[in-house]
Amino acid sequence: MTPDGRYFVVRGRLWRMSDPALPDSRRQALTSELMAARRAVAAAQKAGNPGQLAAARAAVHAAKLALGERGPVWWKDGAPDYNRRMAKNTPYADWHAGLQA
Repeated sequence: MTPDGRYFVVRGRLWRMSDPALPDSRRQALTSELMAARRAVAAAQKAGNPGQLAAARAAVHAAKLALGERGPVWWKDGAPDYNRRMAKNTPYADWHAGLQA
């Protein structure tokens, strides 16, 4: 996780964290919805059903929006969003390089 708690890093790429202001019960419910939607994506892909796939992907997107992982940023200091960017190409580059050492 980045020092400011906004992102976690997977294979050098930044991914936005959930909004820490969400109550735990709401976060757990949304996470359950997200996991169910991801399972629905996998099932739709396996079944080859484009309609189901579109609906499942929309459900994933909705859950991620509600968690704060997509859409408007949840922080209030005006800092830009670096979601899905390579850490080495952001202001987190030095921090990330220090992890590699």
